[in-house]
Amino acid sequence: MKGYVYILASKRNGTLYTGVTRDLPGRLFEHQHELTPGFTSRYGVKTLVWFEEHDLLIAAIQREKNIKKWPRQWKLNLIEEMNPNWDDISHYLHGL
Repeated sequence: MKGYVYILASKRNGTLYTGVTRDLPGRLFEHQHELTPGFTSRYGVKTLVWFEEHDLLIAAIQREKNIKKWPRQWKLNLIEEMNPNWDDISHYLHGL
C-alpha cells in the first residue's frame, strides 16, 4: 500500500506542516476545507508545497518522522529543491 509524505505551508517561508497519508488528494481536501480541527486550520496552513510518494506506507511514516526532526532550514531546502517558487503543487495530484 502506497503512502505519501507531504509539506503544507501558510505562505512562502511561513508556517509549515509535515504529514503522512495513504490518500493525499483526500487529506489535502480535508486540510483546505478545515474538516479536521487542529494545527493546519488554526494557522491557515493549506498550500501543498512538497510531497513524496513511497511504495510502502511504513516507509512514508518513517520518512515523515525523520523530516519532523529536521531543523527548519533543512525543510526549507527540501521544498525549494523541488518547488523554488513555493507554488501550490496540488494540481500534480490529479493522477493519484
